Amino acid sequence: MPGGSVNLTCVAVGSPMPFVKWVSGEVGLSQENHLPVGRNVLELTNIHQSANYTCVAMSDLGVIEATAQVTVKALPKMPHFLGVVETTATSVTLNWESGNAEPVSYYLVQYRPKLSDNGFQEVDGVASTRYSIGGLSPFSEYEFRVLAVNSIGRGPPSSVVETRTGEQAPSSAPLHVQARLLSSSNILVHKQERKRTAPAKDEHLLGKKDALVAPIADPVEMRRLNSHTQGMKEHPPVFVSNLADHIERLKANSGLRFSQEYQSIDPGQQFTWENSIQEVNKPKNRYANVVAYDHSRIILTSVDGVPASTYINANYIDGYRKQNAYIATQGPLPETLCDFWRMVWEQRTCTIVMMTHLEEKSRIKCEQYWPSRGTETYGMIQVTILDTVELATYVMRTFTFYKNGSSEKREVQQFQFLGWPDHGVPEYPTTTLAFLQKVRACNPPDAGPIIVHCSAGVGRTGCFIVIDAMLERMKHEKSVDIYGHVTCMRAQRNYMVQTEDQYIFIHEALLEAATCGCTEVTTRNLYTHIQKLNQSAAGETLTPMAQEFKKLTSTANFKAQNMRFISANLPCNKFKNRLINIMPFEFTRVCLKPIRGVEGSDYINASFINGYRHQGAYIATQGPLAETSEDFWRMLWEHNSTIVVMLTKLREMGREKCHQYWPAECSARYQYFVVDPMAEYNMPQYILREFKVTDARDGQSRTIRQFQFTDWPEQGVPKTGEAFIDFIGQVHKTKEQFGQDGPITVHCSAGVGRTGVFITLSIVLERMRHEGVVDVFQTVKILRTQRPAMVQTEDQYQLCYRAALEYLGSFDHYAT
Repeated sequence: MPGGSVNLTCVAVGSPMPFVKWVSGEVGLSQENHLPVGRNVLELTNIHQSANYTCVAMSDLGVIEATAQVTVKALPKMPHFLGVVETTATSVTLNWESGNAEPVSYYLVQYRPKLSDNGFQEVDGVASTRYSIGGLSPFSEYEFRVLAVNSIGRGPPSSVVETRTGEQAPSSAPLHVQARLLSSSNILVHKQERKRTAPAKDEHLLGKKDALVAPIADPVEMRRLNSHTQGMKEHPPVFVSNLADHIERLKANSGLRFSQEYQSIDPGQQFTWENSIQEVNKPKNRYANVVAYDHSRIILTSVDGVPASTYINANYIDGYRKQNAYIATQGPLPETLCDFWRMVWEQRTCTIVMMTHLEEKSRIKCEQYWPSRGTETYGMIQVTILDTVELATYVMRTFTFYKNGSSEKREVQQFQFLGWPDHGVPEYPTTTLAFLQKVRACNPPDAGPIIVHCSAGVGRTGCFIVIDAMLERMKHEKSVDIYGHVTCMRAQRNYMVQTEDQYIFIHEALLEAATCGCTEVTTRNLYTHIQKLNQSAAGETLTPMAQEFKKLTSTANFKAQNMRFISANLPCNKFKNRLINIMPFEFTRVCLKPIRGVEGSDYINASFINGYRHQGAYIATQGPLAETSEDFWRMLWEHNSTIVVMLTKLREMGREKCHQYWPAECSARYQYFVVDPMAEYNMPQYILREFKVTDARDGQSRTIRQFQFTDWPEQGVPKTGEAFIDFIGQVHKTKEQFGQDGPITVHCSAGVGRTGVFITLSIVLERMRHEGVVDVFQTVKILRTQRPAMVQTEDQYQLCYRAALEYLGSFDHYAT
């Protein structure tokens, strides 16, 4: 600050010890007759200008110099030339010049009705020298002024400008208009005045009520008005009804327009980040180039005796029609764990979203900032873990926490998404959308900002925020503004939505959400829901159930189809596929250990499928061919799968559906493995076979159990789901009983139809037990992102619903 003081100390050593003096430019600042030896302290008081001060050390051996720079920072000067450039009935657009040679952090715009006794209202964090204030009253006079803010504080306000808003057009036509011709050139028009809806004394109450029900201004729309960037003008919002066509245009020419559009987004790096680059704060930044802009950063409450204790690498981010709906931040470091929990407390946050693993590709992405069990203390905040629910693609943790000295105890939920790959983006957005829906459903409406972080707090974090905000916009406006929202986020935190792939993924996710909608239903409403799905509307040829099934294939992924089945399409592997159109995706296929010198020996037509709680809980595969039976046993052994579910007969409708891949009576060898039949049990709806499998290379053995369901008709599906539900239960009980860790291997003939029904119902029934909700559509949709065509026919799809309802009827506590 101007008028401040500072001491500059210069120390020099040598033999002989040197004399030390201070100079500034050509002016000596030390008494030449009394120069100190080895150390000289320069006391500067009442400093008003920045300057360089040079320390000179002199001895018989020579002279050396070192320069210290003293920078005087003042409050910013008042902005100049504030003027009104545009008015409407409810808004005023202002323009001004900074009036400061040095950059400022941001501006404050203040306004109030003219002649009002109340103070000015403020708009904080304005980043440019043009701003539109909305929500004003029509044909009313207002006063405006602007202040600049820097790291020192607020500067003085500009001179006040006054203006009147425009008139507003009448909201309705006059009543009972009558006209009478008086002469050839005169006409008399009479209209009836509208009756007042309330006494005059209540007018101020009506005005207040109207203000409450008026739509909240969307921060992004306001920024659109204020930014006036060329990119924002050229990329307006897109109606949901046009979204599919819009994306098709962007995809043309190998995604050239997608690339051009993403590259044109304003990087938003014209703002200051002085707090981030202070020496005391640098260790608090996970990445040197990912900073927190000064104008939007979270300012923590100062801690006595702790320098720069207000800083954390985190920024407010606007949501749909809500300022500061989110906080985007980095994954906490060991040095910032206490700051992170202080932020959670001070912002009254109820929901934390974590979009990363703690470690990816052997690199630490985020420090564990919560207790695995019991209670941990982070500075002045004590955190206790109450509950952990681990599902296949995300983990929910519930904590209570309180601040030392406070009697208030709060609860916060953390949602950690596990479905984002180490590199790139998820292959499909389905699980991400399901995760978003869960987060949104659990966040209380009166909660503080949702804290979102990944590692740097810009890439995956940006994706989550844009998708979540646009889903809200879609509900209210039937449109999306992806370009605008990313632009505005980048004005609040740098690098938000970090890659072109992430930008494309946001479009994919919103298109799928628009196409598929919400299909989750509570168990209480399941019966009514199924009735509606089976009733055709007037003039419709398809039932809602048929339309829902058709939607499963309506959302296409942007990646080239041939890139998804690389191994399956190799010449050395094609003969291993029972059907040429049913192959495993490359990213979910089960890999075998390669055999030296045998091309394609790592391939089998099988896919890992996530269960309700565990990733890779199932292997979905085709019925083995004679040529692939050895590979089948190799797969079971290498992936520790000790339960096999078989959902077909060996022959149906006169055609082979599956080769008999097991020995009936005596042992048989399949490459490295000797398989001994030990027992066979014939149950009413299934056969249970037990085999002892031995690796001939080292003599290790294990028991593998095969459940063959025998009640599936050769055509169509079972009439009821009761027997199949019992069968599913028996398989899972056996897995629990014998404590097997590996996946359950499920096959029919192609490994998608009946196999898909088994896995779908396994997931749906478990979710019904734990959450009391059913979502057959999303479950099948997610399965199809892991293996194509899962649940192959509409009959099979209907069976999933029917079986879920039958399962519900077997439990009294669901029916109440």
